[in-house]
Amino acid sequence: MGKLTVFNFITLDGYYKGKDGDLSWNRHREEEEHNYAVKNLGSSATLLFGRITYEMMSGYWPTAMAMQNDPVMAEGMNKADKIVFSKTLEKAEWTNTRVVKNDMTGEIKKLKQIPGKDMCVLGSGSIISQLAEKDLIDEYQFMVNPVAIGEGTPILKGLTRKLDLQLIMTRTFKSGVILLCYQPQKI
Repeated sequence: MGKLTVFNFITLDGYYKGKDGDLSWNRHREEEEHNYAVKNLGSSATLLFGRITYEMMSGYWPTAMAMQNDPVMAEGMNKADKIVFSKTLEKAEWTNTRVVKNDMTGEIKKLKQIPGKDMCVLGSGSIISQLAEKDLIDEYQFMVNPVAIGEGTPILKGLTRKLDLQLIMTRTFKSGVILLCYQPQKI
């Protein structure tokens, strides 16, 4: 069975986006965190996005600038299979990307039935909340930045029920970023 993982950078106060979608709090990355992210990308998981995150990622990773600044990550992002969940996006131009307009839950359930078909949600907070509601996420990986911004969009905005998680791993990076990995707690 395929595994669905969430990987996201968040602030100490639980936001993945600042006020008005600001991401400037997350611009500085140390080599250690970057290497962890590159290693995770090498897992050959299908990348899942909402429209906004997809447009941001597809506007950068296929560019010459991305290849110059971060060739290993750019190659991995560009080669990966990608799915963008959107009711409004008509087509996806980024290599190896397809658009799913309806029944995100059904699509994820179908993919999870394929042995070894792992998936990873990057960014895309509304997608995370919707999938968490349906108990479809197998692991949450949060890179907690040592910064508080006071307002923004919480990582699990819109969650309508309690989500019990069990800590399965932590890792502290020299920069002060802490990786927290959780699985849904089996009750």
